[in-house]
Amino acid sequence: MHAAQTVEVVDFKLEASMWRAFWLTLLLSGIPAVAFGQADSSDSEALHALLSEVRTLHQDLLSSMARVQKAQILLSRLQIQQASVVRASDRSNTARGKLSDAQDHIKRTMIDIKRFEDPLNTEQNTPQQKAIRDMLGYSKSELEDWTAKEQQLQTEEIEAAQQLRTEQDKLTMLEAQLEDLFRSLGNGAAQVGGMPH
Repeated sequence: MHAAQTVEVVDFKLEASMWRAFWLTLLLSGIPAVAFGQADSSDSEALHALLSEVRTLHQDLLSSMARVQKAQILLSRLQIQQASVVRASDRSNTARGKLSDAQDHIKRTMIDIKRFEDPLNTEQNTPQQKAIRDMLGYSKSELEDWTAKEQQLQTEEIEAAQQLRTEQDKLTMLEAQLEDLFRSLGNGAAQVGGMPH
């Protein structure tokens, strides 16, 4: 083999070795980059998942705080409404009592009128008749006054009973809202408690 041919073969082998080294270097340097890229991608996905969970927990906390604040407001309104119901109940009871007293007074006055009218029809003695007529006139006047008062008290009693019903309806509505809110707070706590850690 000539020297020139030997040199060509050596050059060719050297060139092939260099190409192999180049590709091997490129391949080896590329593997860590791909591996690091995958690690970065995996870390990034985990970080995104963690941030998403933190945001969800933050939103849940804000929602729970808003519900607790709403519950406090509702409890305050409930106490005020309970006081309104007590006042309306007292007013209704008072109106009913006054009406009952007026009706009793009317019954007694009607009995008095009947008692005065009976002897007046049979009594012959003039001085006694005058006294009976005076008492009868007074009783009839009193009956008119109490009848007018009874009508006024009936109106007051109806209004007081209606007001009591209205206040009780408001109280029932607030109680229902509060119950719904407590239920939602309980469900929210159960969901947070059931979240994976």
